[in-house]
Amino acid sequence: MQEKLVSRAKELLSDGTVVRVLGWRKGDTDFSAEPAFFETAESLSEFTYDGFCGANLSKYMIKASKEEGKTLVFLKPCDTYSFNQLIKEHRVDREKTYIVGIGCDGKLDIEKIREAGCKGITAVTEDGDTIKVATVYGDKELAREDVILERCKACKGGKHVAYDELAENCDEEKPAKEGRFELVEKLEAMAPEERFAFWQNELSRCIRCNACRNVCPACSCIKCVFDNDRYDTAQKANTTTFEEQMFHIIRAFHVAGRCTDCGECSRVCPQHIPLHLLNRKFIKDIDEFYGEYQAGADTDSRAPLTNFTQEDVEPSIVKERG
Repeated sequence: MQEKLVSRAKELLSDGTVVRVLGWRKGDTDFSAEPAFFETAESLSEFTYDGFCGANLSKYMIKASKEEGKTLVFLKPCDTYSFNQLIKEHRVDREKTYIVGIGCDGKLDIEKIREAGCKGITAVTEDGDTIKVATVYGDKELAREDVILERCKACKGGKHVAYDELAENCDEEKPAKEGRFELVEKLEAMAPEERFAFWQNELSRCIRCNACRNVCPACSCIKCVFDNDRYDTAQKANTTTFEEQMFHIIRAFHVAGRCTDCGECSRVCPQHIPLHLLNRKFIKDIDEFYGEYQAGADTDSRAPLTNFTQEDVEPSIVKERG
């Protein structure tokens, strides 16, 4: 598939349809990939597409939309929801974007592969639902479902909600997975004190690197409130209980109703904090209070939190529900 994507990118560059390509290249290791722009056919020799290309490229189109000419971007099904949401918020220019939708069977998590007992990894290959891992100590086979990113366990399905053309590996009929809110429901079932202790333990590991904010498509403000030097919040490491509890909760409130549940926040967190569960809790509540809603499913509907109706729940519902 990688060769076909590169070939198509070269064609679109050659005929002038686009002037640059947004895709992935190898990161620090063979088991990581990072977003990258390519402006020549020669530079595409560094283009990669494999099981570790989990990065959502939609946010990088904010920068590309400010440049001259059209950009080719490769988007997985879940990425297109983020792109649509950015269109709705007037953060990207659809006229400057050429989208090639690519299929996805769930992206791999190298940490889960290591946790499965694979040390000294030399190669990882995909064979359908089986992941073959070669190590200096021998080979091992793992089930794909056991080593995919956490967000992929709640896949929205194979449908692209925005594209100009689809790659041949797309399965638009692939159904969404069940159990999206299973972990949220487990947290809801906890006693308040137990739930507070859970989040206090998770958030206490935060080092305020801002990776979650920087990668989040919904966090696209030019100037972030947490970068305000006047209040000494910029790049501030956790030193107080208030800091560790409030930064992520405030951020979750800021993206409520706009988060597409892309899971990038948890994917990039160096401390492995399940930040997506905060956002998913908001999504679950919005669905229950205002009716089922998927941010980014289209570019013109109004989100429940920005669209008043006579049927809206009253604020007192929170207290009544307990």
